[in-house]
Amino acid sequence: MPDSTGPLIRRALGGARLVLIILTWSAPASAQQPGPQPLEAPSHSPEFLTRYDFQLSGVALAIDDRRFLWDTHFGGAVDVIDYGIGRASIVADYEAVLGDEFRAFDPNQGQYTLETSWSAWAGATEIAGVLHHVSRHLSDRPNSVAIAWNVLGARVLRRFSLGGTTLAVRVGAGHLIAHAFVDYSWMADLDVVVRRRLNERVAVYARGTGEVFGIDAASSHRHTQESGRIEGGMRVDGRAAAIELFAGYERRADAYPFEQVPLHWALAGFRLVNK
Repeated sequence: MPDSTGPLIRRALGGARLVLIILTWSAPASAQQPGPQPLEAPSHSPEFLTRYDFQLSGVALAIDDRRFLWDTHFGGAVDVIDYGIGRASIVADYEAVLGDEFRAFDPNQGQYTLETSWSAWAGATEIAGVLHHVSRHLSDRPNSVAIAWNVLGARVLRRFSLGGTTLAVRVGAGHLIAHAFVDYSWMADLDVVVRRRLNERVAVYARGTGEVFGIDAASSHRHTQESGRIEGGMRVDGRAAAIELFAGYERRADAYPFEQVPLHWALAGFRLVNK
């Protein structure tokens, strides 16, 4: 159950130390955004390595559960080839969830996401075929059971611009073609981001994401599971990168790898991204 926001203030005192930990982890690791971001229009000109989106984030969680104090991500999405009428992209992301069961910053689970996609433009809308892989692991704890799934699906991306405001929309769905431990049979997701630029360096934004997990009725008595997150904040641009400061609320299905129980929490954090 959500706790008061008081723990967010106390944990902010350890924020500098957390940043150092994340930067240390990110040095040897691969990186990712959760997927290619919507573009305004096709390029009509074949190119190699046309885009790279990177993020590194640390988020404090307000919940009465010592396994869930911090949520961290680092990763990136790369457009390997833009062939004029579409693009081929790859994604790699690592998420670490930290608690304080054994030490102040105790990573207890990690999630790896790998993805490849090929797209084609239909007017101002981009349509992509996607092969998406997720594997979940316990960190610093025995982990003898594999938890993973592969999804073959499709995604629609669209970007709208009106003056200093942009709206980016991604919608996807797919069928599980392989899975271990989980009882999912299909998945669908939505990602909507609205940004408003205030001046050359500062913008405000709001973001909503959601996932739906269809359940295999032959192997489970559960019903469809849902995850969702809303966040809002500001973005400050530097010379080569930008930082987003935000707060929000999240409900996460099957939050702990071996427990089929949803959890929810308030959150506040930062995200470093390339421009």
